[in-house]
Amino acid sequence: RLKTFNVFLLFTGATRSTHRATILGHVSDITAKQLSSIMAAYGQTQYSPALQPAGPYTPYTHHTQGYSMTPYNIKTEDGLSHSPGQSSLLGYTSNFSGTPPAQTLYSYSTHAEYHAPTSPPTPGKEQEVAPVRRSSDGKLRGRKRANDPVPPLDSDIERVFIWDLDETIIIFHSLLTGTFSTRFGKDSGKAVSLGLWMEEMIFNLADSRLFFNDLEECDQVHIDDVASDDNGQDLSTYNFGTDGFQSPAGGGTLCLASGVHGGVDWMRKLAFRYRRVKEIYNTYKNNVGGLLGSPKREEWLQLRREMEVLTDLWLTQALKALALINSRPNCVNVMVTTTQLIPALSKVLLYGLGGAFPIENIYSATKTGKESCFERVTQRFGRRAVYVVVGDGVEEETVAKKKNMPFWRVTCRADLEALSHALELDYL
Repeated sequence: RLKTFNVFLLFTGATRSTHRATILGHVSDITAKQLSSIMAAYGQTQYSPALQPAGPYTPYTHHTQGYSMTPYNIKTEDGLSHSPGQSSLLGYTSNFSGTPPAQTLYSYSTHAEYHAPTSPPTPGKEQEVAPVRRSSDGKLRGRKRANDPVPPLDSDIERVFIWDLDETIIIFHSLLTGTFSTRFGKDSGKAVSLGLWMEEMIFNLADSRLFFNDLEECDQVHIDDVASDDNGQDLSTYNFGTDGFQSPAGGGTLCLASGVHGGVDWMRKLAFRYRRVKEIYNTYKNNVGGLLGSPKREEWLQLRREMEVLTDLWLTQALKALALINSRPNCVNVMVTTTQLIPALSKVLLYGLGGAFPIENIYSATKTGKESCFERVTQRFGRRAVYVVVGDGVEEETVAKKKNMPFWRVTCRADLEALSHALELDYL
């Protein structure tokens, strides 16, 4: 299973300095070329020599957490504060005068707003909002509040931010390889242990709720790729365990690199599974604790808290940037990851990113590569939109350069902080 998680080494660091006087024109009128110039003011040179990808990591036996955590004040999903008295443990000083001196955990809303609560919540405290989904054709699905602005159609989008997942938005693989602890001076044993803990939860969720045992050999690039084989049958009483989908030994040959090969009935059952995955994602993207149930929910909350402390609020800073982008009426976040689709969805849910990325905006490049996925994204949103790529890896930078897309390199949390700063000042 470890082969499904691909990651690349981080690039070199960047300086942080810019002035409003360097910015010309309104955000909606800025071209890709102007964006590149603006990004250069943040040290985001287009494009740097790429480093070689990291090699595979040595298997590590999972064990009970043998280290202790300093207590600090943080809220959980139950709304109660635990271990009060040391909220300063989660603080850091910003390099920018326009940013508050004490960074707190940001709570993300599907209505594209972020706010800093008075006391930092865990990533598990999620917003209860009416689910709003966008299909691949740009039409809204689900309930919508009366006072909500009507989201634009895909063809009306002016700027698309294409995000990598691992080591850009989240820290995962580098915990297992030791790269993160070495680079940032963290406890390597703790980092590996947390990485293994998260890996176990990712595959447990993928296997138990997202049909990964059935779909591992039938991976898709996008959640709707087999939707045309779905006859719309009501699945409320459907028994996936007895529908005969699981083929005999060696049945993995049914799924080929170019697509899925099987009879009409088998293809329909495959489509049913992807439809149910989509339903589960949309139902629980803001209530992951409800999906996990007790005691997994409590274990997940503890893991998320400890990972945020170890990574110096890396994910919190990424969520802030994502929320700023989603708060704009004609901008959108899209994810292109080298992880297989089902484990990628499991990661997105467990890292609390479900509200930031509609499932229709998540693409897996495992089978086709990122260039093919980027092409699908540009076909969907049109050539008139400006595309900005945010990532840490060799592949996304190479494709961005080839397609003349501005590339925002993430090598450390400060790069995400700088991105949020540029977004707050409408530089990007």
